[in-house]
Amino acid sequence: MRALCLALALCLGACGLHPPGTSAPDAGRVAAAAQDPDARLEFRVDGRTVRVLTLGELTALIGPETVENFDGYYHRAKRFRALRLDRVLAEAFGGAVREPLRTRQFLLRARDGYTVPISGERLLEPGAYLAVRDLDRPGWEPIGPQRANPGPAYLVWREPSQVDLETHPRPWQLAVIEIARFEAVFPHTAPAGEPDGSPARRGYAIFTDLCIRCHAINREGGRVGPELNVPQGVTEYRPEAQIRAYIRNPLTFRYSAMPAHPHLGDGDLDGLIAYFRAMALRKHDPDARPDAGP
Repeated sequence: MRALCLALALCLGACGLHPPGTSAPDAGRVAAAAQDPDARLEFRVDGRTVRVLTLGELTALIGPETVENFDGYYHRAKRFRALRLDRVLAEAFGGAVREPLRTRQFLLRARDGYTVPISGERLLEPGAYLAVRDLDRPGWEPIGPQRANPGPAYLVWREPSQVDLETHPRPWQLAVIEIARFEAVFPHTAPAGEPDGSPARRGYAIFTDLCIRCHAINREGGRVGPELNVPQGVTEYRPEAQIRAYIRNPLTFRYSAMPAHPHLGDGDLDGLIAYFRAMALRKHDPDARPDAGP
């Protein structure tokens, strides 16, 4: 089946789906474009898989380009062979959704559980690419103190204005791109009953923007970092001053992949603490075990 899909993809490319002014890629060029052409990328809409494509199939359908820009994880300029993300999304979701993709909300899910909520407006900015090959060294150059391999698919950004890792996230080992409303996927992360504009609501907005990529609340969210609310909330076993200091600069406590947040002001940290305290009163634990004690 995979061979048949690749053959069809190559045929479609030869029939005019490659970029204007270029020739359709042959099988050898497709294999060379992606370091792992058999790696699969899954596309979902509201939890339902609508398409699964290998990187080989995608590179056959979408001519790869050379992309170079400063990379916040490598702390220098990097070069990749990459596919324009707007074309990837159009190919994968074409016919599956009626609304313009730019108006939808997305979740980017990595193999290790890292989960990035992002708007379609941001994801479809010119300059977003799906890197499928590292051009600076054979194989993928490892990232960070954990020496993580970012392949086989790594979201990168081409423009100089797109280097901030918080505004333009770069999830590596990308496995799933899903169209879904944040509230529908993570309903138990919201501080229900807290009024708009309250400190807890402000903290919730910061958490959904920065923290849920790695951390879960009530077992919903990322799986890279610790769960922060069940069975105990972080404010129930850590002093507030320690939580604040850890968020600001985690490397003063231990070596980890968690980034520092020196830009968060005291008011931002007040909001996060208020959110954590509010969620400690709103626990939802689908993985809880029955109490084995007397």
